[in-house]
Amino acid sequence: MERNELYPIFLKVNNLKVLIVGGGNVAEEKLTFLLKSSPNAQVEMISPMYREGTVKLAQKHGVKIHDGKYRTKYLKGKHIVVATTDVPKVNEKVYADCRKRSILVNVADNPPFCDFYMGGIVTKGNVKVAISTNGKSPTTAKRLRQFFEDVIPENVDDLVKNLNEYRKTIKGDFEEKVETLNEFTKGLVSKKGQDEN
Repeated sequence: MERNELYPIFLKVNNLKVLIVGGGNVAEEKLTFLLKSSPNAQVEMISPMYREGTVKLAQKHGVKIHDGKYRTKYLKGKHIVVATTDVPKVNEKVYADCRKRSILVNVADNPPFCDFYMGGIVTKGNVKVAISTNGKSPTTAKRLRQFFEDVIPENVDDLVKNLNEYRKTIKGDFEEKVETLNEFTKGLVSKKGQDEN
């Protein structure tokens, strides 16, 4: 069986500079996705044209919009780039330029030209679950996201905050604290048939 070898991380994109190349439907989708998860993300866009919805969203969140064609100068100081144009040659140039500069890059709908994927995300307060299908099926990630949105209780954030306060009161070294919290929270993941044990 093929294995997903991606390493999941949660980036503080309010501390990083993101560039989206393109202004069409896919660019708007990526911008929406990014800002929904991280409303304070530092984002710039470059495109010769923008959808009206993209401009409104950008204005609402302080996204800087540049009018014009992609040039390497727009990569200066960027940490992450998402290429969304409908011109494969431009997207591949963005990818090559980013790789030369050690900038993480995602070319939408082109897995071989991606250092990372933007998977499905479920957020309930401080709890965030990211879902990856290794770039194979965004539709499956979407369905799994919907599933987890239904399954994870709305009050899970209260539990997280309470456990954080409880953690501060536990005495002992790191291992003792982990053991205490593991014992305290094991009921969260008890399997069917083991609930009575």
